Amino acid sequence: MTIISRILVVSALLAAPSNAFMGGTPKKQRSTRLKAVPYKIGAKTEGVLMNNRFVVDSLRQVVPDDMEMGDVDLLRFALAYPDDRVGAEKALKNAIKWRKTTGKSIVDAAKDAVAKATANGGWDNEVVRDAAPHADVINNFITPKAVITTSTEDGDLVYVIRASQIDDKELMNKASVEQVCDFFMYAKEVHNIVANKRSEKGRLCSVLFANDISGVRKAPDKRFSQALTSSSDQYESLYPSLAGPTMILNLPLILQAFVGLLKPLFPKSVQERLVFKRAPVLASLKELTPLGTDPLMKTKFTREVVSLLP
Repeated sequence: MTIISRILVVSALLAAPSNAFMGGTPKKQRSTRLKAVPYKIGAKTEGVLMNNRFVVDSLRQVVPDDMEMGDVDLLRFALAYPDDRVGAEKALKNAIKWRKTTGKSIVDAAKDAVAKATANGGWDNEVVRDAAPHADVINNFITPKAVITTSTEDGDLVYVIRASQIDDKELMNKASVEQVCDFFMYAKEVHNIVANKRSEKGRLCSVLFANDISGVRKAPDKRFSQALTSSSDQYESLYPSLAGPTMILNLPLILQAFVGLLKPLFPKSVQERLVFKRAPVLASLKELTPLGTDPLMKTKFTREVVSLLP
C-alpha cells in the first residue's frame, strides 16, 4: 500500500513535455463544474473576461512595460483570487519576479520554441523537445512511450503520463534534481502558452491530467519524487487556474476500495480535482506513442477522457 501510495502522489505531480499538442479546432462545447476549478470547463473566454474586467485591468498596471502578458494570462490570476484583488496582485507580482529572474531562461526558451514549432501553421514537436532544458539527457528517458500531450476536440490539453515506462532511477543517475525540475517547469510554460493562445479564440482552455497507473510495480526514485514535488509546488502560484481535473486511471482493482483513504495523500490543491476511473482505451495501449501517430486512436482516447469528467 505504501508503494502504490507514493506512486499515486508522484503521478499526480508528474508533468513533462514529450509529444505533440495535437487536436485542432474544437467541435463542440461542454461545461463541467469542478469545485477546485474557478470557472466552468468550456466557458466562453469573452464572458468570463467580462465578469472579471475590473480586476484584469487593475492587474494590468502591475505588469512591467518590457513583459508580455495578455488578458487571458491576467484573467487566470483574477479567477484564482475571487473577491481578493490584493491577493491576485501579490500572486502576479511573485510570478513576474520568477519570470524575470529564476525562470527567465525557461520562459524565453519555451516562447522561442513554440514560435518555431508553429511557424509553418502546424506543430513541430521536435523543436519543442529539443529546446527543453537539459534535453540532451532527459529526452532519453521522458519519451512519447511514457508521456504525451494531446488535445480534446474542444481544445483542452490532455497531459498523459504512464509512470511505469519511465526509468526514473537511471534518469536521476544522469541528471540532478534541479535539472529535472527545470525540465518540468519548461513543460508547464509550454502548456501555458498553448492553452492561453487557444483561449483567445473563444473558449477558456484547461490542462487535463491523465495519469495511467498501468504496469506500475515499484515505488518511484526519491530524487525523482523530489524534482516533481518542487515543480508542482510552483505550479499553482505561477500558473493559476490552468489545471483542470487530475485523473488517476486504471488503478488496480485491489486498491479501488481504498480511494477514500488515498485522496488525503495528495496535495490539497489537487485533492478536489481528483478523478479515479477505469480507462479501457488507454489501458489497451502497450505504450502511449499511438496517441501521437494514430488519429483514430487519439480521437477514441480523448473522447474517453471527456466522458470521464465529472
